[in-house]
Amino acid sequence: MTTFTEETRARAREIIARYPADRSRSALLPLLHLVQSEEGYVSPAGVEFCAEVLGLNKAQVGAVATFYTMYKRRPTGDYLVSVCTNTMCNVLGGQEVYDTLAEHLGVGHDETTADGKITLEHAECLAACDYGPVMTVNYDFFDGVDPQAALGVVEELRSGGRPMPTRGARLCTLKEMAVQLAGFADEREGAVADGGPGEPTLRGLRLAQQHGISVPGFDPNTPIRSKAEADKAAAEAKARAEAAKPAPAGQPAPASPQAATGSTAPDVKAPDAKSPEVRAAETRQPDAKTAVADAPGTKVPAGGTSPATRDARAAEAEGAAANAPAGDGKPAGDNAAAQERSLKEAEANK
Repeated sequence: MTTFTEETRARAREIIARYPADRSRSALLPLLHLVQSEEGYVSPAGVEFCAEVLGLNKAQVGAVATFYTMYKRRPTGDYLVSVCTNTMCNVLGGQEVYDTLAEHLGVGHDETTADGKITLEHAECLAACDYGPVMTVNYDFFDGVDPQAALGVVEELRSGGRPMPTRGARLCTLKEMAVQLAGFADEREGAVADGGPGEPTLRGLRLAQQHGISVPGFDPNTPIRSKAEADKAAAEAKARAEAAKPAPAGQPAPASPQAATGSTAPDVKAPDAKSPEVRAAETRQPDAKTAVADAPGTKVPAGGTSPATRDARAAEAEGAAANAPAGDGKPAGDNAAAQERSLKEAEANK
């Protein structure tokens, strides 16, 4: 069984510390990349390690590790060569590229060469149709490849070289890439100094420049506002637009939102300002005896006895207390003590 290094354990604590104490299981995805960076794949020992530091059971970790194709379940070569064989690339010759590599390397899909250098796989889509046929090496692109160009790339890799991708940074091994996917910077000298956008990517910009097309009033030097500033500006703009809107002929302008909707429900914060459990409680279909704030699919009647008004914060607190979070409810097998221990260790090592 693999014994993970102290460096890996320290990085695991750092990853866990990035998340709130009651959401530490969110660290599972980068942790799986972390164990893959040490072993080259997610082994049973890696699954057990992730379960241990997060206080989960191994079945829960394994369910995630087997869902995503970027987590490899068997030893993988230094270089993962993925050839797109989906519709567009296939029409342009992607299958021929894959078949040529498979015959030359003597391996099939998800198999590794005897020297441990190359793992070959066919990919359903690499999201680069305008560059097809494409292949990637450890997720860096080689565009417009043909069989001979693909053979040249893998032979250079097998001889110890690192060919330059068409777009993106310099090639690294799969283990080095896994460190980056876990959220740590690539420390190699000049690691991100190369590469650039391809011509198809720039085609839209070129056409816009050629025909003088631009966004009206756009100033590239305008600073990016914070979310709070943007929300405030949007609310002010909406209020101005509502105030300027003429009332329908023969009808006075409504004096308030309540008058416009016929609702006596108290105002509440915008949905994105609330926790998920409060939002779920408020949008739940109420029964006939329950007075709640307006929610999608719910209409508070204007006639009859008005529901008693309640303090919005008190209503939120009541809803939160009565409705435990669904998304992060801990199934059987979770161990909160293990999560708290990992967080404390992370804080102690800051």
